[in-house]
Amino acid sequence: MLDWQIDLGADEAIGDAPLNRYETAEDMAKLAAAKPLAAQKAEPPPAARPPSDAEQSAKAITAATRLAGAARNLSELQEALAAYEFCTLKKGARNLVFADGNPAGRVMIIGEAPGRDEDLAGKPFVGRAGQLLDKMLAAIDLARGTEAAAQAVYITNVLPWRPPQNRDPKPEEIAMLLPFLKRHIELAQPDVLILMGNIACQALLGSSGITRLRGTWAKVMGLPAMPMFHPAYLLRTPARKRESWADLLEVNARLKEKTDVAN
Repeated sequence: MLDWQIDLGADEAIGDAPLNRYETAEDMAKLAAAKPLAAQKAEPPPAARPPSDAEQSAKAITAATRLAGAARNLSELQEALAAYEFCTLKKGARNLVFADGNPAGRVMIIGEAPGRDEDLAGKPFVGRAGQLLDKMLAAIDLARGTEAAAQAVYITNVLPWRPPQNRDPKPEEIAMLLPFLKRHIELAQPDVLILMGNIACQALLGSSGITRLRGTWAKVMGLPAMPMFHPAYLLRTPARKRESWADLLEVNARLKEKTDVAN
């Protein structure tokens, strides 16, 4: 039969499925109404749309807010930061730089981000800028290493991981890590905040321009905050040390006022 059909020129299949001529007319109608075999093949599911930058950022902030809010103390907050996977800076850093000093201190200093020395040591402000900071604090009888809360200082950064080549933190990096910083402040409960440099002001005041902001008290989460030049900037521009000395005297006066009120 096949040879005969080929001789007649019927050498091309018209249908996708063989037709059984012995089927009843009703069965043939059903078969004709059925979809072609090719159309019955399962179509692959559409590819999932990758999340947009805004969606990814929102997801990162939501996760940070949840983790930070669940921390009941500074130790748990450090563990939460270590478990946070949304910040890519973590992959290129040697250490998590959480804090240094006495958490019971009346003054909490917030810097920008770890540099090379801080990344290696796992502590903030340990390089040349840190040495200058210690001298500045000593001038008003404050120190990070003392156990006496009245003279103690507690230090942290906006970012706990070093950015590559010490570049400035990106806005999205600041935004995703801000919930951890705010929870850090809540748990430490200092009397006074010192915001060292533009990045700290940008994160907690929503504005930059340290030359304009320094020397003027601001409010952060209900706490008095003094914007100051970063010690690294003072190393490059020694002429600005006079203004930083004036800012330190303002901090010292505010601490004495609080002491007098408490007494």
